[in-house]
Amino acid sequence: MKRSVNKIPPFAALFASFGSSNTQEQPKTIDLTEPDYVSRETIFTTATILDENEAVELTDSDGEDPVVAKEPAMARNVFDTTDDSSPLASQLASEHKRREKLSGRKLPKPDTTRYMTVSNQKGGVGKTTTTVNIAAALAIAGLNVLVIDIDPQGNASTALGIEHHADVDSIYDVLINDLPLADVVAICPDIDNLTVAPATIHLAGAEIELVSLVAREQRLRRALEQYAQYRDLHGMDRLDYVFIDCPPSLGLLTVNAFVAAREVLIPIQCEYYALEGLSQLLKNIEMIQKHLNSDLTVSTILLTMYDGRTNLAAQVASEVREHFPNQVLQALIPRSVRISEAPSYQQTVITYDSSSTGALSYLEAAAEIAERGTK
Repeated sequence: MKRSVNKIPPFAALFASFGSSNTQEQPKTIDLTEPDYVSRETIFTTATILDENEAVELTDSDGEDPVVAKEPAMARNVFDTTDDSSPLASQLASEHKRREKLSGRKLPKPDTTRYMTVSNQKGGVGKTTTTVNIAAALAIAGLNVLVIDIDPQGNASTALGIEHHADVDSIYDVLINDLPLADVVAICPDIDNLTVAPATIHLAGAEIELVSLVAREQRLRRALEQYAQYRDLHGMDRLDYVFIDCPPSLGLLTVNAFVAAREVLIPIQCEYYALEGLSQLLKNIEMIQKHLNSDLTVSTILLTMYDGRTNLAAQVASEVREHFPNQVLQALIPRSVRISEAPSYQQTVITYDSSSTGALSYLEAAAEIAERGTK
């Protein structure tokens, strides 16, 4: 699905009536797809201000008292001036500096494939959103990434533009029917380095079907090992990252993800209920470590849906950082309309609106994950 074309009046036209004649022109609409279109961000980035310290002395008509008049001085970038009294200007300046730090930054390749399961049994905390956007950010940076969608809802498949109707071979066939993973994966249409193993509605019954199967907890892990061998035999590049998007439960599908992974990435919504769910999740991970996968570690915690206007969000963030100082990323994912809109266009926010605050935050989180993996 293509993103619809928005038409908005140019900012210059909005303010043209001030200081002009009574004749008002009708604001002209512009097309975002036109090559001469200037985005809102570009307007703010190139906005200039006058230096208030520069003035010129003029004399009045009688030649007596000097009059100090402002003269247009050398224009300076708006981000060179900090105006604490303006929250908007402060935010724009902060985002500009964050983008400059990411500009031209090359993400390191891990020494071996990093298998990460994105899990939290509490729903609505941003598991799928985190999975697809971090995967997209890493793939755009040139790394080879595989996303495995084992959530019966198939939201990760939707966000990455992959077909996942009932007739499509999916991760269900891999887990239940021993179909090779190589026969299931599809390439994301927006990002070449990103491949996806889609989920279908058949996964809803997989929990029951897995109960009677041999090595039921190991099936995803074995499929991934065979896929790695397949890529090697066919001269394909080694995968750098594998992300497994889990359902909001602790059933056999999630257990398969924990056994297949080496790391757990936990998205935590900045609300009180998230802290309650985290303690239960950690207990379940400890059980997996003792009985099924001793290599599993909680390597990354990402704070999502952060609203800096509330004390609660700050308190939750502080509490989590205090208890998990080495796991919590410095990057925070804010509440963002762009992040919510992107899936309706079958895109990640990285490809939907790369200049948005949400995209910037996920790019920072991806860079932090990549750099932590090399330490």
